[in-house]
Amino acid sequence: MLKRSAEADLDAFLESDEKKCLVIRGARQVGKTYLVREAGRKRTGWSFIEVNFLEQPQLKDIFSGSLDIAALLLNFSVMLPSARFVPGKTLLLLDEIQECPEAVTSLKFWAEDGRFRVVATGSMLGIDYKRPSSYPVGAIRYLDMYPLGFREFLWAEGVDESAIEAIRGFFMRREPVPRAVHEQMLKYLKLYMIVGGMPDVVNRLVETGDIREVDKRQREILSDYRYDIAHYASPDIKIKAEKCYFSLPRQLSKANHKFQYSVVEKGSTKRKYGSSIDWLEQADLVTACASVSKIEFPLDSFADSNSVRLYPLDTGLLLGMFDYSVKMALMNDGTEESPVILQAKGGIYEALVADILTKNGHRNLYFYKNDTTAIEIEFLIQSDAGIVPIEVKAGNNRSRSLDRILKKNQAMTGYKLIDGNVGVSDRKVSIPLYMAMFL
Repeated sequence: MLKRSAEADLDAFLESDEKKCLVIRGARQVGKTYLVREAGRKRTGWSFIEVNFLEQPQLKDIFSGSLDIAALLLNFSVMLPSARFVPGKTLLLLDEIQECPEAVTSLKFWAEDGRFRVVATGSMLGIDYKRPSSYPVGAIRYLDMYPLGFREFLWAEGVDESAIEAIRGFFMRREPVPRAVHEQMLKYLKLYMIVGGMPDVVNRLVETGDIREVDKRQREILSDYRYDIAHYASPDIKIKAEKCYFSLPRQLSKANHKFQYSVVEKGSTKRKYGSSIDWLEQADLVTACASVSKIEFPLDSFADSNSVRLYPLDTGLLLGMFDYSVKMALMNDGTEESPVILQAKGGIYEALVADILTKNGHRNLYFYKNDTTAIEIEFLIQSDAGIVPIEVKAGNNRSRSLDRILKKNQAMTGYKLIDGNVGVSDRKVSIPLYMAMFL
């Protein structure tokens, strides 16, 4: 069983007195259903009831009439006789709930009743697809779930949490990590970059240790995503959304990683493809990183939605879109790097950092690029301390852009992510790429 950080959030919900229902949102195959099943399995004396609207479409009829809880319980007793509803000790899982709009509406009534813990999971819940006639505003708590983040990947590889916290200590104290530990962490990071965090893919790695098996599973998931786009997107968007999504390797292999519609289709513009990008973002398949004209708070006020960089949900899926030789070149520590790898490496490392930051909870990412002054900062995030500039270096080259930004903004601390060790120069903190999990 893979340990997930969302497990603590789900346990807190189930053990609370809150009457609201919980909706776990996330892309396909990120582990939502498994998480809830495990929560039901480990609760001694509880009744666990699972309804999957994709696998058991006939169970939609339970919700086809009155949504009064008494009526729903009667329908369950007839259509799913094994279901036992025990007040205070029942976990009802409504899986793939986006397939049954009436079940979405029913969450309001389950919350008002309050006797049973109801958790709904589903993919593409941010999409206007089979919209319910009445959305249960105020009756729902949300939990966003992603593929495994780097910390969770380390757990899967057998790294103890105490070891991770010890490494965090070096980050907090701004001290170099012991060489042996540092080199091992870089190896874990490179493996994570290639494998990513899709649970099935990580399990394949743990079980077989074979990168070819990992690659095979990644490509199967990408085929599933291709099907999802065709299934959920409206007819006027589906082909364009698919083209945009699978253009990501080419987009990130360019010298300028800004998303360009002409890469998708020669001569194309935002007018034709812009809605497709919005759809992919709402579906949690990509993370959009918007350009800002100024590095000032709040960043959103200076963001340009017409100038974005797109990163996939998971770095492993990005590598799955490349030829298998790209994985091998990255695994070989650059000893056999082809021209393709040299060109794509910067974009891959950017995607890796975007992956880690997004899974850390940074839903809004920004970048700054000024062609006149030749200043470029790969990521800008906002925290309680203000704006944090982050420069990403696949090696350990000079960081002229970050130096100039920090010189101009005297109250700002910036981070340079490198494959080297921890170092401090005034307000510029150089940290190993794997320490992005602490940002």
